[in-house]
Amino acid sequence: MPDRGGGPSGPRIRVGRPSRRVRTLLMTLGVLAVLAMAFVMFAGFWTDWLWYRSVKYSSVFTTTLWTKIGLFSVFGLLMAAAVGVNIWLAHRLRPPLSAMSMEQQSLDRYRMSIAPYKKWLLLGITALIGLIAGASASGQWRTWLMWVNGVPFNQKDPQFNMDVSFYAFELPWYRFLLGFGFAAAVLSLIAAALVHYLYGGLRITSPGARATAAATGHLSVLLGLFVSLKAVAYWLDRYGLAVKSSDFRATDNWTGLRYVDANAYLPAKTILFCIAVICAVLFFATLWRRTWQLPVIGFGLMVLSAILIGGLYPAIVQKFQVQPNEQAKESPYVEKNIEATRDAYGIDTSKVTDYPGAASSTDKVKQRKEADTTASIRLLDPNIVSPTFQQLQQIKGYYTFPATLDVDRYKDPAGKSQDTVIGLRELNLDGIPKNNWINDHFKFTHGYGVVAAKGTTTDSEGKPVFTESDLPSRGQLGTFQQQIYYGEKTKQYSIVGGPQTELDYSDDKGEKTTSYKGKSGVNLANPFNRAAYAMAFSEPQILYSGAIGDGSRILYNRTPKERVEAVAPWLTIDGDAYPAVVGGKIQWIVDAYTTSNGYPYASRTTLGETTADALTDSQRAVVAQENQVNYIRNSVKATVDAYDGTVHLYQWDTEDPVLKTWMKAFPGTVKAKSEIMPQLKEHMRYPQDLFKVQRELLTRYHVTDPQTFLSGSEAWQVPDDPTNKSGNAVPPYYLSMKMPKQTDQAFSLTTTFTPNGRDNLSAFMAVNAEADAKDYGRIEILKLPASTTVAGPKQVQSQFNSDEVIAEKIRLLKGGDSEVEYGNLMTLPLDGDLLYVEPVYVRGGGVNYPLLKKVLVSYGKETAFEDTLGEALNKVFGAEGADTTEPPPPGDDTTKPPTTPQDPTVKQALADAQKAFDDGEKALKEGDWTAYGKAQDELAAALKRAADAEAKAAAKPGATPDAP
Repeated sequence: MPDRGGGPSGPRIRVGRPSRRVRTLLMTLGVLAVLAMAFVMFAGFWTDWLWYRSVKYSSVFTTTLWTKIGLFSVFGLLMAAAVGVNIWLAHRLRPPLSAMSMEQQSLDRYRMSIAPYKKWLLLGITALIGLIAGASASGQWRTWLMWVNGVPFNQKDPQFNMDVSFYAFELPWYRFLLGFGFAAAVLSLIAAALVHYLYGGLRITSPGARATAAATGHLSVLLGLFVSLKAVAYWLDRYGLAVKSSDFRATDNWTGLRYVDANAYLPAKTILFCIAVICAVLFFATLWRRTWQLPVIGFGLMVLSAILIGGLYPAIVQKFQVQPNEQAKESPYVEKNIEATRDAYGIDTSKVTDYPGAASSTDKVKQRKEADTTASIRLLDPNIVSPTFQQLQQIKGYYTFPATLDVDRYKDPAGKSQDTVIGLRELNLDGIPKNNWINDHFKFTHGYGVVAAKGTTTDSEGKPVFTESDLPSRGQLGTFQQQIYYGEKTKQYSIVGGPQTELDYSDDKGEKTTSYKGKSGVNLANPFNRAAYAMAFSEPQILYSGAIGDGSRILYNRTPKERVEAVAPWLTIDGDAYPAVVGGKIQWIVDAYTTSNGYPYASRTTLGETTADALTDSQRAVVAQENQVNYIRNSVKATVDAYDGTVHLYQWDTEDPVLKTWMKAFPGTVKAKSEIMPQLKEHMRYPQDLFKVQRELLTRYHVTDPQTFLSGSEAWQVPDDPTNKSGNAVPPYYLSMKMPKQTDQAFSLTTTFTPNGRDNLSAFMAVNAEADAKDYGRIEILKLPASTTVAGPKQVQSQFNSDEVIAEKIRLLKGGDSEVEYGNLMTLPLDGDLLYVEPVYVRGGGVNYPLLKKVLVSYGKETAFEDTLGEALNKVFGAEGADTTEPPPPGDDTTKPPTTPQDPTVKQALADAQKAFDDGEKALKEGDWTAYGKAQDELAAALKRAADAEAKAAAKPGATPDAP
């Protein structure tokens, strides 16, 4: 037997194969590691599928998924096949190596080293290239869906007479195909050249490169394909001129053809297309001629033509034809740009009316009366009073309000609409007494209640007059589901509905708990689901915690914006969702936009820049930071239920071709406009972000005359907010008001303009924001004369600050540790002039939240700074107005007893009202919300009967208010 022991140098270590047990263990560990990695990758996919199924939008998930898989597979295989076939063909066309040069001898070792692995190397290279190409193609799923589902705009561009849908839906897809073709041609050419070089078909010699006939033919065909694609690119570039952005002194992001494009670049592209076709034919001809001479000459001619015809010639035209007479040359193209831009942004129907900027009469009594009716002047600034809501209505530290509250309309008990500032009491995890996993995700899971206040008045201390308050909320909004599981501040996941009870709120009697009964969220009863979420959220306790059991559901993606973005990834979401109490539920209303970057001749804008104002830095989200568009429509109104998270998408713009295209791609996801409940529609409004985009465009595109547009003499700017030190644009304001010649107030969104580089007022702009109004969305602009100077917002604020009497009052208000905060400076048209109103808040003096203490009013040359709006208006106009004092609440003593009505109908109605009020108080004490809501309805109906009876009695000839 051979010696396996030690030798002269000592014992040798015996090295053997691992035992079967070790091999089995290693194999088991390897399989488990592979399965674990696969499960990690699968967990994200599975949890996404479960979430989409839970919100009943699984078709969005499957359509998107299969589209991505299809694009990945098709284009990945095409790229892999293109490169792989050319590598194989180059290898097959290799020359015999009997007489090798020194260069080939040095390459022989590389050939020998890869020879055993050629097939695997080919598969590896093509697979890697295919994966990269497929991943890139899958990212084009939106482009594919828009191309395959595109519907016509039924509008043609003025240059090529092509439907706008060609530029919006088709051209982007053709450009992607062209880019893919270029990538395939270049990679195939590089791969084939390397293989030909490695195997001797292509040699680097002293004077230059030499190639075999087979290599020459192969490479020339690939070069011919590349040049053919370049010819297609030149042809598509012709149409691309209609959506090309360029620097132009008339405006930033100018889009569309100019004189030099139509008269130099367009013919140049056509000529270059023809040259490229000829050049491609010459490359293909080398299959027969076997010489590079003509193709090289053709390619050089194409490059030279691109420099001379495509670059130098347009520069000469611009220098010697356009610049000496620019306005005359560019005017026809500017006119096309103005028309397209106004249409693409929905500002083509905006109405510009001359406004005198000076009072049309000297009747101060008449003006004072008009001041009471021209607008419901909102004194409660939603951007300032959030701390006041927080202090007075937070009640518990684990609740919070958004930094910027919302403005809406609700009816008072008499049925009259009133502007209302509203906010939800949402969950604040930072205020939880003790943070741990159970408290953060099981016990404190939701906010509770709505707080609302009249927008037009405050009490004698400057506090809001709440129409809905306390915990649980009670007031004029009736009975509704008060738990808020989905909100703007609700960003963490919660697990609800299982063994653990959740905290609603606590009072003197202890904690009030609940268990979630909604159907939203994903069921965690399945151990597989729990494992997937434990992996997805990196929280192993989800897998084994005893707090999770039958009925447990996990809620996530809980902000309204997140939910709408997820179920409609083809929409751009407005930065401000707002709540509304409708039909016994709290509904978040979310405005969503369809956009395009391919509207011919329409100038582009960057949404993130255009929608930024003095509030978006810290208080309000900015829409789509870097999203550059040149077409936008508020085509969808979405709602998110604050309790169960249900998402509904409603078709708001029934004519928008972009929305119709996406509805074809995702059928059944968007409901018809007719399905919007009337009660819900009452709370919908014109969106702020769209308004801000339109006002930015209207700073230039209110001008329709090309000559004036080019001169820039009528250009405006959006003024900076004079009450905010950020230096950003003044935000638009919601309030009920009426424009000149209107008889009734309408809920509107307003803004102002000043001339470029100046602070005086150029124009006032308003849009009817009432969703159910006939003229909803109609933009009206009151243009002030350029020959006179009317004070703008900054000048009014400066006038306010520099007035000695007002400055002294401000100094007294700041006494001690108090701070003065200026509210929204609102501009209102009144009798030919502009009325400015600004509430002034004081924080301090033992009160750490802002209270309304003064009101600034400016009209013409008069300025007032008084305790109330009525007093300030009286001083400015020198006349008394209507009594706007807030009536005392029911049950308060008054200095004068009310007159006893004699009309039996009024008597009975008031008796019914008193009974309904008593029933409501009783139900409130007992916590019976159904009975409370019924009593509130009966109270409103009784008060309306009494008011109708009094009005009918007063209308009788010779009747007195107390006449029977």
